[in-house]
Amino acid sequence: MNSIHQNQPEHNRSDLQGATAIAKIRELAEGHTCFFCTTLTPAAATGARPMSVLQVDEQGSLWFMSSKDSVKNQELQNDSEVKLYFQGSQHSDFLELHGYATVSTDKAKIKELWKPIIKTWFTEGIDDPRITVIQVTPTDGYYWDTKHNQAIAGMKMLIGAAIGKTLDDSVEGTLRH
Repeated sequence: MNSIHQNQPEHNRSDLQGATAIAKIRELAEGHTCFFCTTLTPAAATGARPMSVLQVDEQGSLWFMSSKDSVKNQELQNDSEVKLYFQGSQHSDFLELHGYATVSTDKAKIKELWKPIIKTWFTEGIDDPRITVIQVTPTDGYYWDTKHNQAIAGMKMLIGAAIGKTLDDSVEGTLRH
């Protein structure tokens, strides 16, 4: 056995479904930036870009805004399958989601999601004709988190390094919508 793994405990496993999965997605994704990946086939692995999650709704769908003429929107017309990758902090809050994206020009949803900072990308404001909303409906995913906050996780790493023992309190599991 590799010596680096000798003193490492098993991580806690907690697979989540339904409302608990949606709550975990909301906790780790809402208001955060992710890598939004399209064109998932190995031959076309160019479709990764950072995007901010504007909302995680009650059904667990993630909402984004995008330009009608973007490469991303063009890619989604050909294949709606996406992967989203999140890293909330240096030591915790990791999330990977697999799902399908729908692009629309729903004016009510645009109004609901609009924030003044978005004018940076849509210079004509909330009525900019290029605005679309993207709804990602996750089908499954995986998370890796800590039972405590980042400060405690960081302290445990420092103490563990000082005493030569792993003090890992990670929890990980699958997410099913």
